[in-house]
Amino acid sequence: MKIISICPQSFASNCYALVSGGHALIVDPSVSAQAIMNAVAAEDAIIDGILLTHGHFDHIVSLDTLRKCACVGAAIHKADAPMLTDGRKNAFYTFFGQDRAYSPAEKLITDGEEISLGEEKISVIHTPGHSPGSVCYLCGDIMVTGDTLFADTIGRCDLWGGSDAEMLASLELLRKYDRKIKIYPGHGPSATLGDALDNAAYYIN
Repeated sequence: MKIISICPQSFASNCYALVSGGHALIVDPSVSAQAIMNAVAAEDAIIDGILLTHGHFDHIVSLDTLRKCACVGAAIHKADAPMLTDGRKNAFYTFFGQDRAYSPAEKLITDGEEISLGEEKISVIHTPGHSPGSVCYLCGDIMVTGDTLFADTIGRCDLWGGSDAEMLASLELLRKYDRKIKIYPGHGPSATLGDALDNAAYYIN
């Protein structure tokens, strides 16, 4: 599995392309649809779909445009599904005082589900806390963590559906995975899972 980081633009949120066997899945379309299409074309791959780590507005900036341009659907955890169609739940209203809604997801995913890409599998890990349906995507030695876990801190839990208790449980769950896994978070640089969890302990304690 190859992961491509597409340079953050809107709200400094990371967008990734997971590529395998000439096929790609886009995680969190936070940059322009054209930038995403160009990055995937440079890999001689085609876009099969869109995966969302959660439903906050800064991670879905070009969601509807990319769906239309690439003729693909989007997948989100069922607990975050309402965020796409509600500007208060996806926090756009919180920051800008305006509603911003997107089309509903074509697919609702659940914990433990496996998603095929080329000849490889991506596992869905439900990690609520930042939002009710926050997930991480595990692909071999790569994990996309969204806003659950960053290189040096954890995601905030004070927006709609956030929970400190659920965040703590999610971080404890991630401790079960190999510390050498490389995480690719929703903001900021990558890190090893072990180092990121060690840094997160500062905020927990």
